[in-house]
Amino acid sequence: MRTRLAPIAPIALIALLVSLPATAQHVRILVQSSPLAGFQYYGAKILWDEMREGDPLALIREPDNPHDAKAVRVEWRGAKLGYLPRAENRDVAEAMDRGTPVSGRIGSLVKHANPWKRVRVDVLVGL
Repeated sequence: MRTRLAPIAPIALIALLVSLPATAQHVRILVQSSPLAGFQYYGAKILWDEMREGDPLALIREPDNPHDAKAVRVEWRGAKLGYLPRAENRDVAEAMDRGTPVSGRIGSLVKHANPWKRVRVDVLVGL
């Protein structure tokens, strides 16, 4: 199940970001926290001992993905870890397609028998 914070209207988000002082360098707002899909199939299982909560993640759109036109690949240090779940990737994919700055980080790492509960991906929007 995806954890979402209160929705922020795009216009309100833009107004907030534009109104920030020039000294504010990297303002990012947490908009979604999702499990990592595909943990058992990609690099997360191999890289587990090296990953740390808070590490940056690259979120990469895959519009030509044959299984999901809204696919968002998750990478850590250039290694593919998996994807945002199909049921939770639509808003992120659409924001990325509009050119909205979207980034990710490891929200949590939990040793769990269920691979869907091992890695949480925090999705952040902002400058």
